[in-house]
Amino acid sequence: MASFKTVMKSGHPPTLFAAFLYFDFCFAIWVLNGAMGPFITETYKLTPAQTGFMISLPILAGAIMRFPLGVLAQYIGRKNAALTEMGVIVLAMVYGFFFVSSYNDVLAMGVLLGIAGASFGVALSLGSGWFPPEHKGLAMGIAGAGNSGTVLAVLFAPPLAQAYGWQAVYGFAGAVMLLPIAVMIALAKEPPDCHEQTFKQHVSCLFTKDGWAFSLIYVITFGGFIGLSNFLPTFFYEQFAVTKVEAGRLTMLAALMGSGIRIVGGYFADRVGGVAVLSVVLLAAIGAFLGLTATPSLAATTVLFMFCFAALGAGNGALFQLVPLRWPSNTAVAGSMIGEVGALGGAILPNVMGLSKQYTGSFATGFVLYAAFAAVVLGCLFLWQRTWVGTWVGPRGKALGTQPAGEGGELRPATA
Repeated sequence: MASFKTVMKSGHPPTLFAAFLYFDFCFAIWVLNGAMGPFITETYKLTPAQTGFMISLPILAGAIMRFPLGVLAQYIGRKNAALTEMGVIVLAMVYGFFFVSSYNDVLAMGVLLGIAGASFGVALSLGSGWFPPEHKGLAMGIAGAGNSGTVLAVLFAPPLAQAYGWQAVYGFAGAVMLLPIAVMIALAKEPPDCHEQTFKQHVSCLFTKDGWAFSLIYVITFGGFIGLSNFLPTFFYEQFAVTKVEAGRLTMLAALMGSGIRIVGGYFADRVGGVAVLSVVLLAAIGAFLGLTATPSLAATTVLFMFCFAALGAGNGALFQLVPLRWPSNTAVAGSMIGEVGALGGAILPNVMGLSKQYTGSFATGFVLYAAFAAVVLGCLFLWQRTWVGTWVGPRGKALGTQPAGEGGELRPATA
């Protein structure tokens, strides 16, 4: 088993760090409206359904923007695409600070926050691009741990909103975005794993069964993570009548578990196989969702959410150990496409939870529906992996020796 030091020597750690920081700060900005949900709801007297829609809009916008940014990165380079995106985000935060003054403005701001959510595929491809296939799972896990930006948002946004007004938080966010821009300029180098391909070849993953299979799994793992991360401040505030700041701190505990465990998920996926890890974490997530339907105490609910987020985070890391093995020469586009569809699950979840609360008086129905969907996907994974193993991946989802990639970036199995 390779040591962490050996893994880092096999790639370019400064670029990996820059990719992590880029994704971390973008993620924090992406979930700002969710972190400030109780403040915005109180300001405009929103119904649960309106709150759910307001929280889901940045997720939806980010999902739609991921694929175009991934394609752009293939043409201008991942580093340049990241810098371009962060520059636009700073301008969006200026708009939020000066011009948001109504619920419709909040919805418009939600669309602009989605720009930050587009960073996913580019960040992971940039961070892992210098590393060999057998270490990409860990590298992607480290870059993907930038979803810890949720922790930054729920930890700092509520107290800042309480002290200065929630609109001012957009201004603070725009200022701190200058840090990852500076780090990206100074440290990151464009990875060498870039191949000249036509646009048709770039998007070929859109027309494969495996691409949609990965996307469905990601609807559960990442969709659950981002959807719950955005909705939990409102959930804790309404379900247990805690303060807005305390709701953010409780959300931070759960989100921190999901972010850190993502690295562990990628690490173990490299060692025992991504399919094996995904099977275990999906079972764990199903159990956690069903446990939440019993409406336990505040302490028990927090522990269950921490367990649930840990499972979802490990699943995110495990899935993206498999992506560069399946699409080695257009990982950024494939990752963006999978991230785009997966994030749609996160956009659905706040709406389902809001509608469940408004029409049944409880959040339990939303948890049951997500658990049932996860169970269906777990069953499908069992069937899918029977065709994957030996074709482009080894037993349980470990890296398989391959020949050079063929058209569309797909692997050809190694021959004896």
